[in-house]
Amino acid sequence: MKNKDFSLTGSLAGKCLISMRGLADPRFEKSVVFICTHVPEEGAMGFIINKPAANISYSEILLQLGLPLGDNKNYPTVLSGGPMENIRGFVVHSSEYQHESSTCIGKDISLTATMDILADIATGIGPKKALFLLGYSSWKEGQLEAEIAGNCWLVAPVNKFLLFECPNIQKWGQALALLGIVNPSMLSADQGSV
Repeated sequence: MKNKDFSLTGSLAGKCLISMRGLADPRFEKSVVFICTHVPEEGAMGFIINKPAANISYSEILLQLGLPLGDNKNYPTVLSGGPMENIRGFVVHSSEYQHESSTCIGKDISLTATMDILADIATGIGPKKALFLLGYSSWKEGQLEAEIAGNCWLVAPVNKFLLFECPNIQKWGQALALLGIVNPSMLSADQGSV
């Protein structure tokens, strides 16, 4: 399958990457990566949005940071955002919540990486929808483009359902469905276009 939405000169910020069998790194097996920044001349940065972090909960993170647990018990699942700086926390969230350090990624999605948002989520005044991610994924100049050309990733649109509501275990298949792929077993690891 050819990546219809991909342009070697365009930004992929606000889209997602769907890992393919041609990707050799096992950390990204069946992963969906939400791209937050992409400048072809500089590189890209994003977060794996479907891999729960092992052995840590949101309430444990609050306690470790000395933040109050608050009354909100509907904490987001802690996800492993990628192999880079995997003890650093980030929140991808619905954009009705804004902090002075928030960055808009798309029309309805923002990124905030301060302790204020963690406390706001705990007390129930944070964003309506949020993902809490430890670590991130990054690519140097030309690396992501080469991986896409090498059939390691498919590029797909992102919607709020995929980001915030779809169960993590179903996100890979749901992201493929956004491209019209309903039977992932039909995907080939071979390069080529149709």
